[in-house]
Amino acid sequence: MLLIPAIDLRGGRVVRLYQGDFGAETRYGHSPRALLERYRALGASWVHVVDLEGARDGVLANREVILDLAAQGGLKLQVGGGIRSAETVEDLISSGVERVVIGSAAVERPDEVLGWASRFGSDRICLALDVRHDERGEPQVRTRGWKSGTALSLWEALARYPAAAVRHVLCTDIERDGALTGPNLELYREAAGRFPRIAWQASGGVRDAADLAALARIGAAAAVSGKALLEERIKPEELRPFLPDASSPASTSETARS
Repeated sequence: MLLIPAIDLRGGRVVRLYQGDFGAETRYGHSPRALLERYRALGASWVHVVDLEGARDGVLANREVILDLAAQGGLKLQVGGGIRSAETVEDLISSGVERVVIGSAAVERPDEVLGWASRFGSDRICLALDVRHDERGEPQVRTRGWKSGTALSLWEALARYPAAAVRHVLCTDIERDGALTGPNLELYREAAGRFPRIAWQASGGVRDAADLAALARIGAAAAVSGKALLEERIKPEELRPFLPDASSPASTSETARS
């Protein structure tokens, strides 16, 4: 399983929201570029970048910062937040972004998004299906920066896509986002069981290496983590099994002596 560090942007700064609430923001002192470099040094091969204002308002607000990060090279960027047109997808991919994450449009206009997957390739498109559980325990999809509810369960939203058309799905359990309460293992276990051909990216709640190992055991292809990595709650040596480009302790020592 791959660990994908997350960088959330608001007003060009690195922040974290609690359960998507813009009134519950924590700001961090890292510049986006410095944080990207830190994750590259840890051995990350991918970084997940979110334009928070874009997710809420439907228009990229941090485009220049995102393109600056894409220009740094050395790792691949997966970018989401406010991507609701083919023109925006093309702009980001042509500017060096490896994969775009489609949320609201994936729920509201699935036929159009299927066309984007056909045009740009299924590896270039990741659906973001973010959920809150209802009183029956069903994962209900929310859109527009998690502010708008829908009548669709996670399973109903995904069933509208032909199996061969979708490769990557990022699913965030909103109630666990930024809470450091552990990921919803039952949700991702069921997701992997229902749709085994999809490379599921689990997001929300990761707090330690044990959570990463648990997600790997139940079949998650990747885990997206923001707060736990930002606050360095997991030791670098504990991250190595989930970061394919991480240096081994031996090679790190060799580098230090050279």
